[in-house]
Amino acid sequence: MSNRLLVSTRKGLFTLAPASGNDWKVDNVDFLGDPLNLAMRDPRDGALYAVLNLGHFGTKLRRSDDDGATWTELSVPEFPEGCTLFANGFAAPHDARSKERPAVLMEIWSLEAGGADQPGVLWAGTIPGGLFRSNDRGASWTLVRSLWDRPERAKWFGGGKDEAGIHSICVDPRDTQHVSVAISCGGAWTTRDGGASWTNVSQGMRAAYMPPEMAFDLDAQDPHRMVQCPASPDHYWVQHHNGIFRTSNDCTRWEECENVQPAGFGFAVAVHPADPKTAWFVPGVKDEKRYPVDSKLIVTRTRDGGQTFESLSQGLPQDHAYDVVFRHALAVDETGSRLAFGSTTGGFWTTADGGESWTQLPARLPPVYAVCFA
Repeated sequence: MSNRLLVSTRKGLFTLAPASGNDWKVDNVDFLGDPLNLAMRDPRDGALYAVLNLGHFGTKLRRSDDDGATWTELSVPEFPEGCTLFANGFAAPHDARSKERPAVLMEIWSLEAGGADQPGVLWAGTIPGGLFRSNDRGASWTLVRSLWDRPERAKWFGGGKDEAGIHSICVDPRDTQHVSVAISCGGAWTTRDGGASWTNVSQGMRAAYMPPEMAFDLDAQDPHRMVQCPASPDHYWVQHHNGIFRTSNDCTRWEECENVQPAGFGFAVAVHPADPKTAWFVPGVKDEKRYPVDSKLIVTRTRDGGQTFESLSQGLPQDHAYDVVFRHALAVDETGSRLAFGSTTGGFWTTADGGESWTQLPARLPPVYAVCFA
């Protein structure tokens, strides 16, 4: 059972360890004062990876092979010369995005380990929407041109970010040549040949923000987060900009969950590692508002594949709560009972009973960007 939590924040990487009972405590802080997009532990060799976003100093990638005692700086993905971003027809004439321009790394938005049979392989999703692969534990990176060069990329656009970005990468545990990614905004894509070719697999997703005739356009979809059930890999969940979608047929077609209460908007989703019908979400008021419905922080859970949803609030603030939970800031461990999430206001909560009751960390953290069990 995972006995650490990696919490990436605007002011450093906080490692949490179990305290008494079901409580957790801050055990260590790395990179204090530096913004971290995310951190992960490679399950194959135990290495820790940290993605820093240092503003004027750019994106940095670090690896530790001694459980955080020391960190080695690695290369970061770079777009080859000649890679360009398409002109954005909605941008004002004075906006640089109104013209075609060179593609430059803005952020690493996702980082995932390859399969157990692929030692050293890492996948990175970036803003702008590039997918990169490393075969040497992050020492070097190669742009997956087969996805970048798809003509459909001309239709991708930024959701919450200025440019389209790849925030979710799912490596099929049955076949590591089968990788699926989700793009905001560009839909869900999958490869079955290790990245040589790609197919948009967003059939069934609906974009309420588009004109009616374009609502089901595969390339206009804005999945906020996509997760895959480890024990039943044909099952995926997506928290979309305007609803919750699921598929049980390996992304052949997505189904929209109906009558989701109190809201279908949110960023984060976690799926039970053994039960594909159980998933958790953190809903909110959408678009430019982005705060909990009725200013009450809740987690919703479905245990019947999205037919019904429960509101879980015990231990969560129910008065004047304005916490937003970002797409990587909700995590579930391998037991399916322990979950953790952090918010933009620095609140952090854990549960050991699947969400029935929550305990707040007795510490004021910086804004939380990502959470994972390690």
